[in-house]
Amino acid sequence: MFRGRFEHTIDSKGRVSLPSKFREILKEKYDDGRLIVTTFDNCLVIYPYKEWIALEEKASALSMLKKEVKAFVRLFFSGATECTIDKLGRILIPPPLRNYALLEKEVIMAGMLKKIELWSKDRWDEVIINAQENFDSISDIISDFGL
Repeated sequence: MFRGRFEHTIDSKGRVSLPSKFREILKEKYDDGRLIVTTFDNCLVIYPYKEWIALEEKASALSMLKKEVKAFVRLFFSGATECTIDKLGRILIPPPLRNYALLEKEVIMAGMLKKIELWSKDRWDEVIINAQENFDSISDIISDFGL
């Protein structure tokens, strides 16, 4: 499982280093170095290939007759790009994905269990401040799940 948050920079070519802890997990559990990156919720989400295939299988079972399902599939899956990890532990983020997430220099990689989120530092700071300000209501909802 991916956990923790790490500050990194993205270079002018769009390359960003994966945290060494994340690279270790990818090597031990997933072994193939392939990642799928797509847009979601004002950031990028990065899935190990194996987790992405499982997600595609779940999504393919949804009814495409529902407009919400079609909208989600169009948004989420159409923007997906396969990225490989280079010898230096970096991935190249294509320009359309960088533009969507407003990735310029300072970025945050956050472990999110089976996936990784990649945020611009400014957007991440806003999301964290909002979560802290609303922690009471968030904790009430989470308690319903037994956490």
